[in-house]
Amino acid sequence: MDSRKMLLLVGALIVAAITAFMARSLIVGTPAPQSAAMTVVAAAPDGPDVLVATKALPVGTILDASSLRYQPWPKELVQNVYYIKKAGFDPKSLQGTVVRNAITAGQPLTQGALVKPGDRGFLAAALGPGMRAVTVPVEATTSVAGFVFPGDRIDLILTQSVVGGGDGPPLKAAETIMRNMRVLATDQRTDNAVGDDGKTVVKTFSNVTIEATPRMAEQIAVAQTVGTISLSLRSIADNSTELEQAIASGDVSMPDDPKAERAMLTRIASAPSAGSGSMATGADVSRYQRRTVPGKATDMSGASPGTGMAPMGAPAAAFPGGTARTGPMVHIARGNTVTDVAVEGKK
Repeated sequence: MDSRKMLLLVGALIVAAITAFMARSLIVGTPAPQSAAMTVVAAAPDGPDVLVATKALPVGTILDASSLRYQPWPKELVQNVYYIKKAGFDPKSLQGTVVRNAITAGQPLTQGALVKPGDRGFLAAALGPGMRAVTVPVEATTSVAGFVFPGDRIDLILTQSVVGGGDGPPLKAAETIMRNMRVLATDQRTDNAVGDDGKTVVKTFSNVTIEATPRMAEQIAVAQTVGTISLSLRSIADNSTELEQAIASGDVSMPDDPKAERAMLTRIASAPSAGSGSMATGADVSRYQRRTVPGKATDMSGASPGTGMAPMGAPAAAFPGGTARTGPMVHIARGNTVTDVAVEGKK
């Protein structure tokens, strides 16, 4: 091979090596393209502050401090029926009012959607569909010392004495007959009394009005004639805990639709229930109290009243002198003294 061809071959190899190196540098050194997300900043509403709902407010909801807040609203969407922030208006004045029409979270409150205490139909608006208002008389010792306010959830405890058919001490018993009852009013107040310092004033009351189904209303009316009704204040977390237990046990099946699921959870958590409550007797708190109802009365010999015979399975009758005999017995009454005499058979 001559020198000319050799030079051409070496030059081609050098050019190819340089080309490959440059191509590799371009591929490795060029960063991957990145998509830049465009942040769109929404313009702040230029209108006044409007009172809106902080959560969903179904029909019959009694408003409290956590249900309302001010939020800027577009000027062109403000209506005259909205509660606009202005001097002389205090949102606390709406606490205790009842929602007449359902309000979604973030929706402005309108004056026609609320019913104030003292207005016609106020209590009827506070009731849910198919529910009834029932008033229960209470005392300071049976009403949590006045720490029950409209909108709270309570249980009803019935305390009674069961005499039974015997001559022993009566059975003392208490049982929870109603659970998760909503308080509508205490005496004639449907809102929380607020003092000059802005704090809620605790006052005792003699009557409490609660929301119940028609069947529960009948049961409460009967319970008032049976014994004494006491109130038991429920924790806010009790409803969610009981709901989780019902879901875990399979008593409640959840729908697939998220909206239907939320609606069903709200409905179940706010529904009152009767029966299947806990119970306590006198023996649960003192060893000197009964656990059962006194049985039927029997005479001193153990015979069934009116039969003149010892009951079947009764122990042998003891005669004077310590001798035990079996057989029919005769009761001989001399004034107020009753003597038992065994009738001996022929030998």
